[in-house]
Amino acid sequence: MSGHLKIGITGGIGAGKTTVCQIFEQLGVPVYYADIRAKELMRDEDGLKKKIQQAFGWDSYEKDGILNRPYLAKIVFNDPRQLSILNQIVHPAVFEDYNQWVAQKAKEGHVYSVKEAALLLESGSFRQLDKLIVVTSPIDLRIERIMKRDHIRREEVLKRIENQLSDKERLEKADYVLKNGMNRSLIIQVTNLHKEFLKMCNNEELA
Repeated sequence: MSGHLKIGITGGIGAGKTTVCQIFEQLGVPVYYADIRAKELMRDEDGLKKKIQQAFGWDSYEKDGILNRPYLAKIVFNDPRQLSILNQIVHPAVFEDYNQWVAQKAKEGHVYSVKEAALLLESGSFRQLDKLIVVTSPIDLRIERIMKRDHIRREEVLKRIENQLSDKERLEKADYVLKNGMNRSLIIQVTNLHKEFLKMCNNEELA
């Protein structure tokens, strides 16, 4: 572990990863939102667009070049093999983009940064990070949040959850666990971690 500390954040859909990241940002920590960047790269990167069209057909994009999200979602959310194909196309592009971003943040003088991704473990990209935080939340709360956020039915939510790793599998890889929605303040939990990471970075510099 040298120079810039790379922290990963993951958790099941609806666990509250974004909320955690927003607290880190309030503390002045740069956050790389892998899922948002993936969407941007799928929109802007010609090479990536071509690979997606070759794998899923020309209907993957509208005539104006906008990603046909409902079309693609219908294919991948109902078929784990298709989802795996899409991930194999998109993850390497995000991986490269993240490395460039980290180099830039280190150059700007940030001692550590955070990478947030739903599929941090599934994609294997957690291996390039120094520490991993897993955000957990009771399943009923998660279902409620996703139904409200995405305006979808309970069955749809459960299908999406089934497509992801279980919390048990995530926790086996976790260095830190943040519990969201169990009467424990997320702000206090994140602030404590922030202090710990700064201390790590200072010790690293003294070593």
